[in-house]
Amino acid sequence: MDVGKAALRWRIEPNADADELRDHPAISEAARILREGGLVAFPTETVYGLGADARSEEAVSKIFIAKGRPADNPLIVHIGHVSQLEELVRELPPEGEALIRRFWPGPLTLVLPHKGAVARKVTAGLDTVGVRMPSHPVALALLQVSGLPVAAPSANRSGRPSPTDADHVWEDLGDRIDAILDAGPTGVGVESTVVDVAGSTPMLLRPGGVTLEELRETVGEVRVDPALEGEVQQPRSPGMKYRHYAPAGEMWVVDGSGEELVRRIRRLAEEARRAGRKVGILTTEENRFRYEADLVVPCGRRNDPESVARHLYRALREMDRAGVDYILAETFPATGLFHSVMNRLLKAAGGKVIR
Repeated sequence: MDVGKAALRWRIEPNADADELRDHPAISEAARILREGGLVAFPTETVYGLGADARSEEAVSKIFIAKGRPADNPLIVHIGHVSQLEELVRELPPEGEALIRRFWPGPLTLVLPHKGAVARKVTAGLDTVGVRMPSHPVALALLQVSGLPVAAPSANRSGRPSPTDADHVWEDLGDRIDAILDAGPTGVGVESTVVDVAGSTPMLLRPGGVTLEELRETVGEVRVDPALEGEVQQPRSPGMKYRHYAPAGEMWVVDGSGEELVRRIRRLAEEARRAGRKVGILTTEENRFRYEADLVVPCGRRNDPESVARHLYRALREMDRAGVDYILAETFPATGLFHSVMNRLLKAAGGKVIR
């Protein structure tokens, strides 16, 4: 990694499958960079990841330096074949097997007891490691050609909104990493769901692209980690500690629903603008023309949770580009995929809620 030198950037059309992409020259070159200890940003179905050889302390250290990431925040390891689990984890319980059969490849990370095969910085000193197999064809091709377990947090500066497009990666890390594989916008838009299956009962550590309801349909009882409701001293999963996904401006989540929610945000926006603030409102298509502010950004449709998740981080980054310094965000019912959306909104706001 030559800090200050622009990253190589290759465009790959995402309309091919992983088998077809394994012979792509950009995939081959990116795999070589990973094997030589470099950093490569690549698309997954959730967000863009910043990858390094998970076995190498030196390579993994570069991730923390490039992102400005706290050292006690563990990383997720990405694999291209389920068989790679054998080299990484000590055991796979039946619940883990069931979740893999239904959701891999896909936006689900499993936390399992590790064998010590990955760098200590990947696990932040814990005796478990998070592993997932992404479904994006570019990610799968890269992982399979490299032959490596690849540690890959989101490819952004730590604390910023996660990147759902290669342009976001370029904005944050273009002169701090070696290469970017650009396959356009990602599909899911929020990070993977993280489930700890190392204990007696599966526990949801981070909501994401797989919903809590889907998990329970698959394995029965799934507990929700109390840490999702507050801060923890030792993060067991990425996204459990520190302010995450955050725009530069002061952000508040406004609790409520229907007309009451719209009236409340209108009043708060008017008060803030009178006080000289540059106000942005994060809303949905249904309400976008009902507000007056310096910037009103819809992040999808309220009757389509997938659209809100897909466009959430893009909307937050739009606030930054406009120089907004005070953001009011609508709330959503914390069920299904909106559970993941609300988790990200509350993290982005640093837990600040107007009730």
